[in-house]
Amino acid sequence: MTKPYHLYVVEDDNPLRTMLCDYLEKQGLVVTGMATAEDLLRRIHRLRPDLVVLDVSLPGMSGLQACQKLRSEGDRVPIIILTARSEEIDRVLGLEMGADDFLGKPFSARELLARVHAVLRRAIVPPGLSQMNQAPVKFGGSVFDISARCLFRNGATRVLSTVEFSVLAELVANPGVAVSRERLLAVSHSRSESLLLRAIDVTVMRLRKLVESDPGTPRFIQTVRGHGYMFVPETTR
Repeated sequence: MTKPYHLYVVEDDNPLRTMLCDYLEKQGLVVTGMATAEDLLRRIHRLRPDLVVLDVSLPGMSGLQACQKLRSEGDRVPIIILTARSEEIDRVLGLEMGADDFLGKPFSARELLARVHAVLRRAIVPPGLSQMNQAPVKFGGSVFDISARCLFRNGATRVLSTVEFSVLAELVANPGVAVSRERLLAVSHSRSESLLLRAIDVTVMRLRKLVESDPGTPRFIQTVRGHGYMFVPETTR
């Protein structure tokens, strides 16, 4: 028997929160509901969840502010943002703050469940399953350890969000191959119809700041105009 995944549902609308918690629990998940971002930040280090469902419009600290705070502290817990906003700028802002997926209101509980499972598949190896033994990839001053899901640079561990990890892993797994934005969106997001390809450009910009000596003139993550991006490894002699 494997231990069920534990979710936090942070939503100030009490009827909606209760409905979501009840539904997700009936699907075999352990769910803790709360109404504020402050409550989330107080409890997350005492009782660690596998994923957080986080509403944007919360009293006090917003969901985006809470997401940004967790990421600034190096916390990689997967986060699905619930938002009534549909503008591209809001979704890009959330991605820049480290959210792993978005779900626009109104939505069905079944759709949320699908998103939860998709993000968990990307972010977490299920209990009892071993990681694939993959050799770390060295380039520039960085070492990308896919199995450990870590990026090391200049002796320090760099924290990657689930989306950043998925994009970098796809590029590194295909050295010298132009990978389309559509492909990168598919491997890093679930049900990508609600996101624009601009989301990939934002993620690549963040990755370049981590791995490139000069992000403005990238050496390892290069742009393939009109198509996507390519990982160009160091040449060996």
